Amino acid sequence: MTPEVLKSRKKIIYDFICDDLYVPMKIKEMAILLNVSKEERDNLKIILDELIAEGKIELSKRGKYSKASKKYVEGTFIGHPKGFGFVEVEGQDEDIFISESQVNGALHHDKVQVTLLPVTGGKRREGTIVKIISHEIKEVVGTFEKSQNFGFVRPDNLRFTKDIFIPMERSKGAVTGHKVVVELTSYGDNDKKPEGKVVEIIGHINDPGTDIMSIVRAYELPVEFSEKVMNQVERVSNEVSEVDRVGRMDLRDWQTVTIDGEDAKDLDDAITITKEGDNFILGVHIADVTNYVQENSALDREALKRGTSVYLVDRVIPMLPHKLSNGICSLNAGTDRLSLSCIMTVDLKGNVIDHRIAETVICVDQRMSYTEVRKILHDKDEESIERYKDYVPMFERMEELAGILREKRWKRGSIDFDFPETKIILDKMGKPIEIKPYERNVATRIIEDFMLLANETVAQDYFWQEIPFVYRTHDKPDSEKIMKLSTFINNFGHVIHISQDEIHPKELQKLLKKIEDTPEEALISRLTLRSMKQAKYTVESTGHFGLATPYYCHFTSPIRRYPDLQIHRIIKDQLRGRMNENTISHYEKILPEVAKHSSAMERRADEAERETEKLKKVEYMSEHIGESFEGVISGIMNWGLYVELPNTIEGLIHITNLKDDYYYYNEGTYEMVGERTRRVFKLGEQVVVRVLGVDKYQRTIDFELDDETQGLEVKESIEN
Repeated sequence: MTPEVLKSRKKIIYDFICDDLYVPMKIKEMAILLNVSKEERDNLKIILDELIAEGKIELSKRGKYSKASKKYVEGTFIGHPKGFGFVEVEGQDEDIFISESQVNGALHHDKVQVTLLPVTGGKRREGTIVKIISHEIKEVVGTFEKSQNFGFVRPDNLRFTKDIFIPMERSKGAVTGHKVVVELTSYGDNDKKPEGKVVEIIGHINDPGTDIMSIVRAYELPVEFSEKVMNQVERVSNEVSEVDRVGRMDLRDWQTVTIDGEDAKDLDDAITITKEGDNFILGVHIADVTNYVQENSALDREALKRGTSVYLVDRVIPMLPHKLSNGICSLNAGTDRLSLSCIMTVDLKGNVIDHRIAETVICVDQRMSYTEVRKILHDKDEESIERYKDYVPMFERMEELAGILREKRWKRGSIDFDFPETKIILDKMGKPIEIKPYERNVATRIIEDFMLLANETVAQDYFWQEIPFVYRTHDKPDSEKIMKLSTFINNFGHVIHISQDEIHPKELQKLLKKIEDTPEEALISRLTLRSMKQAKYTVESTGHFGLATPYYCHFTSPIRRYPDLQIHRIIKDQLRGRMNENTISHYEKILPEVAKHSSAMERRADEAERETEKLKKVEYMSEHIGESFEGVISGIMNWGLYVELPNTIEGLIHITNLKDDYYYYNEGTYEMVGERTRRVFKLGEQVVVRVLGVDKYQRTIDFELDDETQGLEVKESIEN
């Protein structure tokens, strides 16, 4: 049966079962009544099974079919280390809570069918898993432990809450302490553990690099490129040919620079800036990756599959092979490069009064680092100013325009979360030797401002052309989460105005401004971020709440993000006059899946990056057990206090390690109060903690209060 025929027949059967005159009957009775031949009964069984899977009908113990009496929902089960979980339903913002007793054998990431329980007292939706539709996880990464006659694997993913039984003949010779990949051969049930066989030994937990590779394998991150892809890459020219230049704007005589981190190798954006009267002419030039990655080629299919480059603490897993990303597609100084340029005329109010998007050829004059530009603009370092004297006027124009653009975004309500990123420095063996916050500076902000403007300009242009496109959208936050945030910040004397269950981004922006340089700044900023939705890729331009703009896309990083690469392809088709009905139809067909897949791959990359950071932070703190540090209370829960150190490391003071007979958690004021001592702990409060221990398996750090050193000189951060 074709999908269309199946859909049509399902409707006929469902309507038949829903008829008021229908009485529950077996499949044989139904087939006779509907004149279904014996040859077609297998198809009837398929249709009935699908209707059951969808929760529309049910099958009694006596084998009779009837309309479902309960409301069923299908979704993906997300396990929790403590045994309970949640079911995420596509298209619904609120997930369904599943208590441990209602999990009924479901494992993390299973596709399940849930019946909803009655909602009482305004609580969140709860449900019971009544059927496991399919097991989505086929392989698990974990630590092998050998027993006398068998082995078992403890999964690294704590959401996968069951150990996996391994018969010795299927252990592949693994020994206790090996990190392994297990293929699941049985998923078990409430009474029986899952079973599997070892298909790969990654290495011993004590071997350098094994820890990161375990995360790479757990998230199924593709490391190597296939021979077919690499053969295609080898055929790519190392130089820009005369044929490539034909028909392009020649901008090689424009003063052009790249500004990146010192260790960056894939330079995909370059800047030109001049002034004509009071107007700035800003050129944002992006590597023309599509010239070398043809649609539906092996290289393109691999890039789409990966979706994004992944930046782990000790390596980059690129979307494109290094020969492209670090070679012909990298805007290296002193070499001709093909680019797609957004050239904007910007007035003194930050308005783009004219723009042009064009295929260009450029030649970068100078490769700059963020550090050098900061020395010139912020530090006024005489040596750097003299060294780059030919470019100093250009950097000063950049700073002037960036300030204007930032002010304009501020006025419309754009939210700027200025969280310090974590910089983890490893030695040659992969051991962390330093962890510190990686702060933004004047140079990183300039590039961010220019990239934001180019992304917004391109999105607005193509929105009004009504051409199929991929947008970067950010929906408004849920009113419930905003109300919780409002209640929380009231404890600190702050207020946000909410009208008709909605909030304008300017209100959150004003809140972040008010809390600057206060003890609670990091905490409230983080909670504000958590109250917002995730940005994603969509084919509809529904606006970007955080940036307070109706139009936004990702245009500026085609080396490391597939949506940018896809956008470039669309733009070039339009610029070359190829956007006919067939091309429009083609994009309308493929872009929804491109957007959905790219969003999923972005989330996967983010999770893998966070896990490697947590791993190295725990490893680092294992060398500092017994030492004391200043920190800030970043979270209060009924099980204890979370404390964050200045270098971004966070640990837990468990309630049992607080020196009092009994503490109670006051959720309304977010305080922890000692009953005997009456000691009160508040969010944002500075404390001194001692490192009690770490759990490398759980990736957690345990602190205790160091009352003896409170107020005394202690380490402000961890430095070797």
